Amino acid sequence: MEGGVRPLTYCAVMNIDISLLDEAQLVELNRRIVARLKYLQEARTHHQMLRFNVGDRVSFHPPGHDPKTGVIVKYNRKTVTVVTDDQHQWNVAPVFLSRVIEASSGEARSPAQVIQLPSKP
Repeated sequence: MEGGVRPLTYCAVMNIDISLLDEAQLVELNRRIVARLKYLQEARTHHQMLRFNVGDRVSFHPPGHDPKTGVIVKYNRKTVTVVTDDQHQWNVAPVFLSRVIEASSGEARSPAQVIQLPSKP
């Protein structure tokens, strides 16, 4: 059951005769269905975001661009903000992200560059 979605064959059969509903009831039913679908999508996105932490190195491949690698700097409502190695900022849905596992080298690579600012006199 990937992402909390069940195959249609396992869903309970619901017998709702919508021909008996008036326009106002149909509008209300539609509003509730849309709200429920929105909630399920947000829950799925949140669950996918939990796989990553701020500071994680990730990669993604935007359509029409070369693959990008960068660091997660912020969680948003539906996306995460990634600053790429070429210093561009992208908002990416977590479903498109892959964790980057870097080869172990003699020197650990810092996910962010820290610049020491001069103190005020």
